[in-house]
Amino acid sequence: MTTARSAVVVRGGWDGHVPVPATELFIPFLRGRGFDVTVHEDLDVYADAERMAAADLVVQCWSIGTITDGQAAGLAAAVRAGTGLAGWHGGIVGAFHHGGYQQLTGGVFVHHPAGFVDHELTVLPERADHPVVAGIASVALHTEKYWVLTDPLNDVLATVTFDPEPVGPAGGGSAEGAPWRRPVTLPAVWTRSWGAGRVFVSTVGHKLDDLALPPIRTITERGLLWAARHR
Repeated sequence: MTTARSAVVVRGGWDGHVPVPATELFIPFLRGRGFDVTVHEDLDVYADAERMAAADLVVQCWSIGTITDGQAAGLAAAVRAGTGLAGWHGGIVGAFHHGGYQQLTGGVFVHHPAGFVDHELTVLPERADHPVVAGIASVALHTEKYWVLTDPLNDVLATVTFDPEPVGPAGGGSAEGAPWRRPVTLPAVWTRSWGAGRVFVSTVGHKLDDLALPPIRTITERGLLWAARHR
């Protein structure tokens, strides 16, 4: 008899990223793929070494929070031993100002333009056969786009481009315009290996309708499965 894999959903922090409704979008998917899903609305589970060792996947949606050294170390140890970690938007790269945690995820949010903007998520042609993005070339979005600082060890699958912002209030920019003077292309979806574990990050997902877009939902669901420990 096949034993169900275990997924731990950790959600909370700033409510603007709708951690409960957002994670509820994916819990039925995980259960349908044979995961036994438990939900935690605090970070104490990360310090529970036995529980974390048993987890095949951690799905985190926790924004603008504080993680203790012990909690961060427990999460990192589990991933190094093979537990997968996955998340989206501020729930993973806007979560904690903690160096060990940020090294684990491979990126940290630093800026987004005011409000929601039209832009495109572009899959890198050389990664078009990756199982997370296969069959998806680009996705038109109207939402926040994240300027992130990232680790060169990441396997970047898709990007977004920041054009210089216009000058003056009418264009929404500062009196001097954007401090960058040319388009800047930044990672938006990536995977990485950390010890025996896998990490999946998507910067898309500020609001529920972002996550419900069919190609974004597909990328996210595939990312969860990719990150999970393969028994």
